[in-house]
Amino acid sequence: MNEESYNGRPRLQAHIARPAGAPLPLAGPLVIDFTRVVAGPVCTQMLADLGARVVKIENPAGGDDLRHMRLAVLGGESAPFLAYNRGKRSVALDLAHPEGRSVALELARKADVVVENFTTGVMERLGLGYQTIAEANPRLVFCSISAYGRSGTYASRAGYDPVVQAESGLMSLTGFEDGPPLRMGPPMIDISTGMMACNAVLAALLAREHTGVGQRVEVSLFDNAASITGMFGMSYLMSGVTPTRFGQAPPGASPVGLFNASDAPFYLTCVNDRLFRRLAEALERPELADDPRFVTNPARAAHRDALYAVLDAIFATRPRDAWMQLLQAANVPAGPVRTIDEAFASPEMRARNVASEIPHPTAGTVPNIAPPFRFSLTPPADPVAAPLLGQHTSEVLDELLGYDEPRLAALAAAGVFGPQERKA
Repeated sequence: MNEESYNGRPRLQAHIARPAGAPLPLAGPLVIDFTRVVAGPVCTQMLADLGARVVKIENPAGGDDLRHMRLAVLGGESAPFLAYNRGKRSVALDLAHPEGRSVALELARKADVVVENFTTGVMERLGLGYQTIAEANPRLVFCSISAYGRSGTYASRAGYDPVVQAESGLMSLTGFEDGPPLRMGPPMIDISTGMMACNAVLAALLAREHTGVGQRVEVSLFDNAASITGMFGMSYLMSGVTPTRFGQAPPGASPVGLFNASDAPFYLTCVNDRLFRRLAEALERPELADDPRFVTNPARAAHRDALYAVLDAIFATRPRDAWMQLLQAANVPAGPVRTIDEAFASPEMRARNVASEIPHPTAGTVPNIAPPFRFSLTPPADPVAAPLLGQHTSEVLDELLGYDEPRLAALAAAGVFGPQERKA
């Protein structure tokens, strides 16, 4: 890639390949992926990272909606699509076409796992519902991801991450007490729902080893958001007192929050008495840990304003880098508040080899953000960039279904693959 191709984007090292011959955590299962946008693709991308063979079924008329969300574009491909579709092969099928549905059904009947996140009832109307596929493939694990579940009063209701953040109560916990509720920046409900769905699929595959049969599993955005309320939801259920927004300083532990050095902000987290004493000693103010107002966590929480006034005055005397060096040397949990560019340039990011470059058929190379899990014996699959729309249609149908050139040509002529099959 020449220098002009970077256009200001950061230069990254090439991905470091996994050891040759090392087994994969999840070698072999075939996943047919009918998902789009975020939650479903996160689930199937994690399965691909673990070693599953993932075939993504896309509408030839544009494919996954994320292909058109233009936060950034390289080689004609969008950042959101590249972020959540690593390691998959793309097959373009028009499911409105009877032969397109027939091909999809053949693929699903060969699958170990089917993952879908259509509106409730769509897979059944397409003839691709769990019961239909499982009749011929009883070992199938069929995962449905939805906004409000596949049963009950709201099963047919559409929903998206920000709406579920609002409805579940999560948004009421985010922001400052005297300000409006705020949504989380990244689509964390979608992302965490995809992670939960991956967990469910892995559990069902493990159960299949014991029972010999597959099953249908289900994960919804709303159920997941309710579980994320966690200790705040539990606190309400135990006390009847509704938690409110608390800005940078959550109740119950102190000092926890945003502090300002002489030049820049950082975040400090001392959630117990041991850490606070360590902080006091690092600041050369050991008497703070013995002050009756600050000696215990409940006392510090009750006298938060007084404690923060003392700490604010101390932290204002030095630059942030000096404080980070001192606090981290003392093993006090504190870190700078970084922008995205600062975070990806940080020594922590480099030390973990989180970001790298991988080959891409139209962009030359694209960035890759590594999956968050590491294995000592079975490292994740080497990353392969998200596919072009329909890039692997002929290859997959030949490999999995044995379609020869005349059969593929007939399907293409009938419009099953859309107006044209896009290839690398």
